[in-house]
Amino acid sequence: MSAAQRGTDRPSATDDETRGAEGPVAVPTPDPAPEPEAAPVSAPDSGAEPTAPLPLPRQRQDPSGPPIFTLLVVGDDPTDAFTAPWFQENGGPRIRVLRARNLTAAGRLLTDDVHCILLDLPDVLDGLRQVLRLAPGTAVLVLTDGADDGRAAEAVRVGAQDHLARHEVDAATVTRAVRYAVERKRADLAQRQLTETRLLAQENSRLERGLLPTPLLGGASLRFAARYRPGRSRALLGGDFYDTVRAPDGTVHAMIGDVCGHGPDAAALGVQLRIAWRALTFAGLGGDTLLRTLQQVLEHERSDDEIFATLCTIDIAPDARSADLHLAGHPAPLLATPGSVPDVLPYTEGGPALGLLPDARWQRIPVRLRGEWSLMLYTDGLIEGRIGQGTQRLGQDGMVAMAARLLAEGLRGEELLDAALAEARDLNGGELTDDVAVVLLERPKRI
Repeated sequence: MSAAQRGTDRPSATDDETRGAEGPVAVPTPDPAPEPEAAPVSAPDSGAEPTAPLPLPRQRQDPSGPPIFTLLVVGDDPTDAFTAPWFQENGGPRIRVLRARNLTAAGRLLTDDVHCILLDLPDVLDGLRQVLRLAPGTAVLVLTDGADDGRAAEAVRVGAQDHLARHEVDAATVTRAVRYAVERKRADLAQRQLTETRLLAQENSRLERGLLPTPLLGGASLRFAARYRPGRSRALLGGDFYDTVRAPDGTVHAMIGDVCGHGPDAAALGVQLRIAWRALTFAGLGGDTLLRTLQQVLEHERSDDEIFATLCTIDIAPDARSADLHLAGHPAPLLATPGSVPDVLPYTEGGPALGLLPDARWQRIPVRLRGEWSLMLYTDGLIEGRIGQGTQRLGQDGMVAMAARLLAEGLRGEELLDAALAEARDLNGGELTDDVAVVLLERPKRI
């Protein structure tokens, strides 16, 4: 019978004082130093789901002495190797010792103050797997019968940071083993977080390529540029969406929209509306008919009747000299031509956002285009950024002034959009809180 089993079956003299209704409990070895003891926690039932991961605790600092690590020894310790309340060697870190006869008792002592667990169990590999589930952020050592014990290498392969031979237990060996195990665990966790971050970035990149549109402008005489910035921290997509396609008759159709709200639901609905718009456009629908159909799509796909979406569509004639604009509660595009101040297109005849009124209609707004021009479609995240520390917003007037200055500096295409977004962020004093999408269509001077 193993030492751990003997400790359970044959109570010691102190068991009568510590035995509860559920059997023996762990007894920490008294510590002569005036330190707070680890507070007991509820032990998990056998077969229960593992508890939430415990963060790797930081070493305790004592201004009047060396740093302190807490070592929880799990096992019966038949050789009394860990009867001392602490280990310390040559002024190095102090290793405070807590003892538990089995894993159930260890669960009562496993707090954030425990830096390392030393397993001395008959079935050390099974115990190790349980400890890794119970305390995935805590360093683990295993006590073996010798350096050549075959369980030592297997335990390290399973997840232990190191092994310690029973005949090597002394102050110097234990101190070094605990320190190294804690640092290896920190390094393992940091490497795991780095790997997970890289994998997430790769997945986001692949997802972004699949969700953001590829403009279909083959044969068009226009230049296209777009930028997208989700407002949520570390988000991939927000509720903004856009698309641009060229029909077989040469008409260039562009759109930009914004689903109210944030998060994955808004992003998913935005993608659905964009795909529906592209399919309906290639099917020959346009204007009011297309918007009413998109409203039906939104009404069927939204999760709440309060959800709506703003939309701006523009259909540019094959000769790029005229266009039809439709606004559904969305800011009007900005039009810039050489020799004149950029201006926002008329928006007084725009209609309501999609999803607000069941019988809404949207009027066509004719737009005249001459010679060389630049047309910028944008969502309200660009113009609602703040200016400085006050409550003043950039607004459309501020955007027009900013665009006029950047155009005067000779910026075009992607450089123009990058500069506009950078300036808006600077004025806001940091990242814009709302999603931002910007689409730029340009007709060069010579075609």
